[in-house]
Amino acid sequence: MTSAHHRFAAVIPVGICTPGLRGADPLPRLLVQLAARAGSEATVLRATSRPWASALFQGRRHAVTLRFGGRDAASACRRFAEGIEEAEWKLTGHFVADITVDSVHPDEDGKRLELSALTIEDW
Repeated sequence: MTSAHHRFAAVIPVGICTPGLRGADPLPRLLVQLAARAGSEATVLRATSRPWASALFQGRRHAVTLRFGGRDAASACRRFAEGIEEAEWKLTGHFVADITVDSVHPDEDGKRLELSALTIEDW
């Protein structure tokens, strides 16, 4: 489990986000892009990743929780979620096969959004 502010990229160990490393967990690179989409008032509260495989593909399942704060939290959360299923993500060696907002809840500081994603190794 990872918990970090949106400016977390500097603390990610280099070995897990080396571009082009087949099999490396793409979650850190996905989090950087999600944080950029979410904006400066958003915080990554939780991010997990676990292996996934089918008969033909292998990849990882990801669960991410974001908190949107500030006066504009509701509209920032709405803008983030709008069109996320069609968004383009750049993950060298992987692609996002599915991404969806699972739930949005109010919390003491704004809105809490939970999403899940499936990334597949791009052979």
